[in-house]
Amino acid sequence: MSGEATAGTAPPSGGGTEQENAAEAVAYLDLLLSDAALGVLRRFAPGGFAGRLGLGLARRPRAVAGRVGGLAGELGSIAAGRSDIAPDRRDRRFADPAWTSNPVLRRVMQAYLAGGEFATSLVADARLEGADAERARFVVGNLIDALAPSNNPLLSPAAWKAVIDTGGLSAVRGLRAFAADMAEPPRIPSMVDPAAFEVGRDLAVTPGAVVRRTEICELIQYWPATPQVHRFPLVIVPPMINKFYITDLAPGRSMIEYLAGQGFQVFVISWRNPDARHRDWGLDAYGQAIVSALSAARTICGAEQASIVSLCSGGIASAMVAAHLASTGAGAEPGSGGLASLFCGVTMLDSPGAAGAPGPAALASQRILDRAVAASRSRGYLDGRALAEVFAWLRPNDLIWNYWVNNYLLGRPPQPFDILYWNADTTRMTAALHADFIRLFSARALAKPGAAAMLGTPVDLSAVTADAYVVAGIADHLCPWEGCYASAQLLGGDVRFALSTSGHIACMVNPPDNPKARFRAAPVSGSAPDWLAATPEGPGSWWADYASWAAERGGGTKDAPDALGGNGFTPSDPAPGRYVLDR
Repeated sequence: MSGEATAGTAPPSGGGTEQENAAEAVAYLDLLLSDAALGVLRRFAPGGFAGRLGLGLARRPRAVAGRVGGLAGELGSIAAGRSDIAPDRRDRRFADPAWTSNPVLRRVMQAYLAGGEFATSLVADARLEGADAERARFVVGNLIDALAPSNNPLLSPAAWKAVIDTGGLSAVRGLRAFAADMAEPPRIPSMVDPAAFEVGRDLAVTPGAVVRRTEICELIQYWPATPQVHRFPLVIVPPMINKFYITDLAPGRSMIEYLAGQGFQVFVISWRNPDARHRDWGLDAYGQAIVSALSAARTICGAEQASIVSLCSGGIASAMVAAHLASTGAGAEPGSGGLASLFCGVTMLDSPGAAGAPGPAALASQRILDRAVAASRSRGYLDGRALAEVFAWLRPNDLIWNYWVNNYLLGRPPQPFDILYWNADTTRMTAALHADFIRLFSARALAKPGAAAMLGTPVDLSAVTADAYVVAGIADHLCPWEGCYASAQLLGGDVRFALSTSGHIACMVNPPDNPKARFRAAPVSGSAPDWLAATPEGPGSWWADYASWAAERGGGTKDAPDALGGNGFTPSDPAPGRYVLDR
């Protein structure tokens, strides 16, 4: 996960490489579904907040006057060459030596930094609250990022060098790339060449076969990789708004490959990429698919129980299914619901606002939420390209301007990176599921026993007594780790919480041979700050810790099967199946 720094890159927010930072920001966030349905331009519209911003500043004339005077003085120092303003040492936008050695460029850069600090300070001085504060920060922050001189082809020293070195070819390539990207949604710079990888050739190559196919999903079983296997299978439930192969990336970076190598019988659900025909698939439809997948895996393996390994939005549905199974006692010991264990990775079961981090769903008015639901209902689905556009504008330096410089100003193709390829392989979300998620989080329903239902059963997460393993990333800005910790506390069984030093995606794609990997893990106990203070950090990946933990709940071992499927389930297409190829 390494990549050469490119001119135009902003300071990394998670402390990783350029590609890692981009990967963190492009992960899908369920709580921004209203913006995706209504269009990203809505976030830039001034609306009522602009007037309230002006009113807030008018009430503090001394503060504004002080800011204006300070800016004027700083600009005078810049013009005279006496200013010591400098970019953050991590700010790679101004890494080219010309920004400091050329007197004109140095003054341009310093004036930009001073102006950005001025604008940010004015927003803070206005003392806006709630949605107004969030929107003001978003709009002003995006404006500051867009005006960076490193994005300007007439000012960028890197762009001029590229033009000279290539005899103008870089400019031609950049114009062609710009035209291609703007020709169709999501109309943002490409983060990866669509021909860089092929699913089934470079990615999702762990051997296996489809053992069950329905309208909504395929169930894929993987070949055992060890002579002995744990009796209770693992059923991976990926997000319903992404393709499953985030768990089966390139060899050596595949969670499925790793778990099979640790002696587990591994299954994964591959969701269909829905269209308008499937508009009515909501949480119940996806929950029933999970229940059926668990039943099929148990039947194939001849096991009394199975474990769920769920990620992000798949964790939301899986936790609700676990509560349903625990309530009905379906399929196994009372209280367990047929679950040997439950794994939830980067999963928020409650609104981010509950963890002190304001989330867009919590900030949106009911009118906006209703409009978002109506917009997706009219089409029958939410287009994944709209989601991609919204997520990109959440981290514009990493996801817009970085690639603007690389693709258009320098005329270079983006570097191949498996996570970014997966992210660009967008999927749609059914209108019913979109509405269910918005309603679930706007009402904070999972935090209130009985406020939500799954398959006709009121959901009480405290009734989930199966042991659980919950993973979060300390640098995750989409699902803050404190919110994941609070979500873990909603579960009723013994819960082990693991905190990776990575962000949202790198937290999940975290093979043990990653030399940068570090994590801490311990049972959930007390508040999040207390847990953090009491739990030491050590080297390595949580993958190995989870494998050991799950093995203890794996039902013992037996000889590995010599064939896939069985007991009424016949293998058909080889992995990765058909549905993952749907566009």
